[in-house]
Amino acid sequence: MVSFKLLALGLSACLTAASPVPPPVPVPVPEAFRLSVRDDRPFNASLPNVTIFATGGTIAGSAASSDQTTGYQAGALGVDVLIDAVPQLWNVSNVRGVQVANVGSPSITPAILLNLTRQVQGALDDPACAGVVVTHGTDTLEESAFFLDLTLRSEKPVVVVGAMRPATAISADGPMNLLAAVTVAADPAARGRGAMIVLNDRISSAYFTTKTNANSLDTFRSAEQGFLGFFVDIQPKFYSTPSLPLGRPYFDVAGEYMSLPEVDILYGHEALNPALAEAAVQSGAKGLVLAGMGAGGWTDPGNEVIERLVKDNGTAVVYSRRPADGYVEPTGSVGYGGGFLNPQKARIMLQLALNAGYGDAQLRQIFEFNSL
Repeated sequence: MVSFKLLALGLSACLTAASPVPPPVPVPVPEAFRLSVRDDRPFNASLPNVTIFATGGTIAGSAASSDQTTGYQAGALGVDVLIDAVPQLWNVSNVRGVQVANVGSPSITPAILLNLTRQVQGALDDPACAGVVVTHGTDTLEESAFFLDLTLRSEKPVVVVGAMRPATAISADGPMNLLAAVTVAADPAARGRGAMIVLNDRISSAYFTTKTNANSLDTFRSAEQGFLGFFVDIQPKFYSTPSLPLGRPYFDVAGEYMSLPEVDILYGHEALNPALAEAAVQSGAKGLVLAGMGAGGWTDPGNEVIERLVKDNGTAVVYSRRPADGYVEPTGSVGYGGGFLNPQKARIMLQLALNAGYGDAQLRQIFEFNSL
C-alpha cells in the first residue's frame, strides 16, 4: 500500500512540474538612460547609473601622431567616442553621455559653467542617477570643479576628470582616468564629499586641489590638505569618512541668466603698475582679486589706488597670494583676506557672491572665515 505521505509528495511534484514558470519581470530603463542602450551595451539593472557630462579638453584631444603631446586639438572627440574607448565602463555602471561643450578649457565661459551646473543638478535630482562625472580640460579644471562644488546641492558623488595626454597619444591617461572617475561616481562610499577631482590614481577635494605642473601626469594636488583617497586596481580607497571644508558656502544659480559679474585677477610683483586696477574697473570689473606677494602683499602706491576704488566705486577686492600655498589673513579694513583660496578660486567665489547680491558683511564672512 502506498502511504499518504508518498502520494502527497508525488502530487506536489506533479503540480510543480505542471505549473508554468513566470517570466522575469523586465526592469524598466530610466528615461534619461534610454538612448544610451545598444545591443553591445544593454542596460544592467544590477549596476548603478552614472551620467558623463563632457566639455572637451585634452581628454577629448587629438594629435597628428601618437608621440605628440603638445600642439594637439583639444576637444576634437565627442563624449560617445570617449565612452566607446573604455568598454570596461559597462562592468562598473550604466553610463550615458551628455555633450555640454567641446572646447579647450581656457575657452570655458560663465555661460558654459551655468549651463553645466544646471544640467548636472538636474541629473543628480533624478532618483535613478547614482552620480555624475564631468570631463574637462586641465588648464582650468580646478576653477570649474570649484564652481560646481559651490553651486551643486546633493550628497551624490560629482567627479571632475581630465587628462594630460591627448586621446591619440601613446599611453594616453584619459581612458584610465575616465574609468576611475566613473568608478568613484558609482561608489556609495564617495557620497557626501562634495565635488571631487580624479586623475592619476588620486582622489582629491575640488575645494582645495590645484594644478601644480604644466606637463606632469601627477599635477593635481592639494599639498596642505592632502588627498581624499587613491586607487588599487581601479577600486577607490578613501582615507577617511566623508567630510566637507569648513565654511564652504552654497550659491543657488537656478535661473535663466547666462553671465556673471566680471572679476579680474591682478598679479603682484615689484614696482607693479597701480593704474592696472583702475583700468580693470573702468573696463567693467565689479571685483578684483589681487594675487599678492607673500601672504597677500601689495605695494603702497597700489594700495592707495585700491582704497580709492573701494571707496568711490564700491569695488569688491579680495587679497590672495601668488605663492602656491598659504593663507591670507583678514585685512581688517579695505578688501577681504582670501584665506586658503588661491587667486583663481577666489575669483570664482567673488563672482558667485556678487551675483547673489552679497554686501560687505556677507563678503567678509565667506572670505575671512577661510582665514581662521
